[in-house]
Amino acid sequence: MQAKKRYLFLLSAGACLVLLFYFGGVQLPASGRNRHDRSHNGYRPDQPWPHFSDPLQQFLPWDQLDTEEYNIHISPRQKRDVNTSVYKGKRCRMDSCFDFSACKKNDFKVYVYPQQKGEKISESYQNILSTIEGSRFYTTDPGQACLFILSLDTLDRDSLSPQYVHNLKTKVQNLHLWNNGRNHLIFNLYSGTWPDYTEDLGFDIGQAMLAKASISTENFRPNFDVSIPLFSKEHPRTGGDRGYLKYNSIPPFRKYMLVFKGKRYLTGIGSDTRNALYHVHNQEDVVLLTTCKHGKDWQKHKDARCDKDNAEYDKYDYREMLHNSTFCLVPRGRRLGSFRFLEALQAACVPVMLSNGWELPFSEIINWNTAAVIGDERLLLQIPSTVRSIHQDKILALRQQTQFLWEAYFSSMEKIVLTTLEIIQDRVLQQESRSTLMWNSHPGGLFALPQYSAHLGDFPFYYATLGEAPPPPPPPQSTTQSNIIVLWNCDKPLPAKHRWPATSVPVIVIEGENKVMSSRFLPYETIVTDAVLSLDEDTVLSTTEVDFAFTVWQSFPERLVGYPARSHFWDSNKERWGYTSKWTNDYSMVLTGAAIYHRYYHFLYTNFLPASLKGMVDQLANCEDILMNFLVSAVTKLPPIKVTQKKQYKETMMGQSSRASRWADPDHFAQRQTCMNKFASWFGGMPLVHSQMRLDPVLFKDQVSILRKKYRDIERL
Repeated sequence: MQAKKRYLFLLSAGACLVLLFYFGGVQLPASGRNRHDRSHNGYRPDQPWPHFSDPLQQFLPWDQLDTEEYNIHISPRQKRDVNTSVYKGKRCRMDSCFDFSACKKNDFKVYVYPQQKGEKISESYQNILSTIEGSRFYTTDPGQACLFILSLDTLDRDSLSPQYVHNLKTKVQNLHLWNNGRNHLIFNLYSGTWPDYTEDLGFDIGQAMLAKASISTENFRPNFDVSIPLFSKEHPRTGGDRGYLKYNSIPPFRKYMLVFKGKRYLTGIGSDTRNALYHVHNQEDVVLLTTCKHGKDWQKHKDARCDKDNAEYDKYDYREMLHNSTFCLVPRGRRLGSFRFLEALQAACVPVMLSNGWELPFSEIINWNTAAVIGDERLLLQIPSTVRSIHQDKILALRQQTQFLWEAYFSSMEKIVLTTLEIIQDRVLQQESRSTLMWNSHPGGLFALPQYSAHLGDFPFYYATLGEAPPPPPPPQSTTQSNIIVLWNCDKPLPAKHRWPATSVPVIVIEGENKVMSSRFLPYETIVTDAVLSLDEDTVLSTTEVDFAFTVWQSFPERLVGYPARSHFWDSNKERWGYTSKWTNDYSMVLTGAAIYHRYYHFLYTNFLPASLKGMVDQLANCEDILMNFLVSAVTKLPPIKVTQKKQYKETMMGQSSRASRWADPDHFAQRQTCMNKFASWFGGMPLVHSQMRLDPVLFKDQVSILRKKYRDIERL
């Protein structure tokens, strides 16, 4: 018995020794080992678990992790991730990978690298670069730049694509301003290739930001990258068509409840969801169509359902389905994004997102819950019952928001690019960043410049949202709430002070900068009221007319409200826009020679419009009123408002002038025709909207006694 106990004791002791040797508890003599196996931080290759008594590892910044010493401490999976360009800067954020000091000196300026000879560039990427070069952010001086854009085409990084740019890694590294990608922005639509379609761009992006389509939430770096929509090469560069929601009809239901028409992938990534759509297709109000006919060898992979699916697919017209459906399914394709997303937005067909893990476009600023239904690929069979349960009021609100988002941020490549830049600018200039309300309500972030004010009530668009109203007119005796500003653009010297008429409010005289027309719309600090009454030097208006126009403007503070009206038309013979001053029932402009508008438009005119358009106005000494009408209509998507007809305006103006009126100049009309087309080209279309509405005082020109009327003098016009 004792011998048995001794045997068990020895066996246990031997086992303990073996375990101690295995886990490194007993050290072998150093003479038999390489002294360099032990690194400076206490790590030993034969010791996977460090002793707690070992010194703590030194903290390494994220951008120093790609070192030989660090790599030996991480798992093989982590090592693969670090060595892949997708993950190399995965820890990048604005505070760690962006140099803010470059932006403090010159605000937010963007530099585009000069295009290199012999480098092929796609039309889409050329449009992106042209948009940036035509924006107010652009600078030709890299020393003033806050953000850098490559001239090398990075849009299509599918190695099988004809647009793929080879040797991009070497070309990028040779750029003298590259600086490991710091303060650089890279645009990309397609990444990876068959069969796995990874998000690898094929070169090390370093610390650069990505403006990328089909980016996953796993690889998206919040508040650093920007998720952009996948758009086709046919997507318009500027302007773009408006949304298709013509009428806010109730109930908002259409012929179909839910539709989809697209490719069905028989094998490979992205095939699961589309292959299962036939389970919920009922040929009535849920029409989900797929086809196997794509690719050269699709017949090699066809399954038993292909012929039936292909036949069903050919029965329906996609455009008809799109415009007559309440909801449009947007399932993932080979990549997470899909062209169906933008198509559904424009058609006012509420997108039903079915792409797990996709970081939705501009998710940093857009609340997609107000414009889309976000589903789960694993719950496909529940989608029809889910959308049927949505109340018609909610459906109408969703459709209206799709139209706003489409027109504000997605209808053209220009808007997509500018929205991307504005998002980054908001990060850089955090004290001047836009609120969520500004991004998600009319007119959108591109037209609501936060540099103007941090208070929403200072803009003409948010009175109703805030439950406020434009301030009432100041009393005649007030000297602090309003003033008269005379812009002296005349070559003659200013008259002496005693020659100016006596007024109840102060008269401030400003000499125009370089005597140019654009001086009229500078955001002068002396303008202290929200409402601006703009008058030409030879305009004659009664106080009653001004008071009534101001009353109208208070109900429409975002619009131009004025007296002399003009109109535009399309000249089919000359295939260009025309301008007319004929008195008709239609009008699309009111001249700023006698108009009231919000002072924010002075700021927008000065800071939003390009120097080329303002330079044209100044050179011609003409068209500044047309340009202001273009701007306001582009922002509001609405016509101006004409008040009480005043046919004497033109004749009075010409008669009161001591010199020949510019309206009598034969070149004046031709110049305005030219301006119309130049402006329409820059805006990407014609923003002016026709109207037949004219607002007159209540009981205007009726049989009621004049003495009973508030605006009695207007009847005598």
